[in-house]
Amino acid sequence: MQRVAFLALIPLLVPAQLPPPVQEPWLGVPEGFRNLPIGKFKEPRSLKEWQAQRREVKNIVMGCLGDMPPRPASLTVRTVSTEDKGAYTVEKFVFHNGADNEVPGYIAVPKARAGRLPAVLTMHGHSSSKDDMFGYRESSQYVSDLLAKNGYVVLGIDNYFNGERRGKGPAGELEVMAKGSDQEWSLFKLNLWLGRTLWGMMLRDEQIALDYLSSRPEVDPNRIGAQGMSMGSTRSWWLGAIDDRIRAVVGVACFTRYEDLIATRNLRAHGIYYFVPGILKHFDSEAVMVLLAPRPFLALTGDRDAGSPPTGMKKLEDVLSRLYALHGASAKFRSVIYPETGHVYTDDMKQKMLAWFDAHLKAAAGSR
Repeated sequence: MQRVAFLALIPLLVPAQLPPPVQEPWLGVPEGFRNLPIGKFKEPRSLKEWQAQRREVKNIVMGCLGDMPPRPASLTVRTVSTEDKGAYTVEKFVFHNGADNEVPGYIAVPKARAGRLPAVLTMHGHSSSKDDMFGYRESSQYVSDLLAKNGYVVLGIDNYFNGERRGKGPAGELEVMAKGSDQEWSLFKLNLWLGRTLWGMMLRDEQIALDYLSSRPEVDPNRIGAQGMSMGSTRSWWLGAIDDRIRAVVGVACFTRYEDLIATRNLRAHGIYYFVPGILKHFDSEAVMVLLAPRPFLALTGDRDAGSPPTGMKKLEDVLSRLYALHGASAKFRSVIYPETGHVYTDDMKQKMLAWFDAHLKAAAGSR
């Protein structure tokens, strides 16, 4: 695990464009919210103990996501257009998720191929879209060109309430004309009525996208990674936790422990989509992340990211380091915390993301 300077809490040294330093935990939190009945993850003392415990933890995680409908047994994907990008092509496609929506996406496929290629499922942030990740809208989340030119098939979709799916929620076009969060709230409410969660349905769409990516003849299904920034980062490690087909994860920002959001008065830093009923009765987010082990997991986070309190990141690093060590895979977990850095996706982070996938997906060539 690499640590890159942890905290810098002197206000006068904070550049004007950065958010203020993270507050001291629990300062200003009313007394009634300081001793909530939050469950604790019971850390295993051995790999054997964890192997017996893992199934129970995963079942709790899946249960908290709600009653998701089965994914389509036979997926029909319609190609809308194809664009030549020189070293690769980009196909725009659409599939129906078998529940409520058509899901548009892009897939970038390198032209130079000798056998099946590694692939990356890329996930956009909140108020972002597939267009940000594939360069059709200016954004720091543009990663498809870098990955495709380095030999990866890259796929990304518009998730609920983003991109071309705006105005496709329960109130249709009314939610395009209203403020952007209205569709997110409507979907959150409706899914609770149906015994589902919006977060679970979002992850379900990513699993369907993974079904499609795995089926492509250009792709080695044993070498698929997931990456994303912000909301996409959280989806990347949650998806890897519930779906073992994800073989490596890179999460940019949102390396978050939930109790520490409460302690730093930052629940407001995340949209309503993010909240999973009942999860804290059992344990915090470390119990979700440890389901990734021993698969490679890289977290890249700014120390001034309000959605990722540094106290929580330190706890996550400690727990994950111990769990990966139980597997004899300490080198497969790495957390880089960037000093005096906010909620961003920098060029250095992109290079580290690429290097991580090169080390852990390209190195696995020929495995089945």
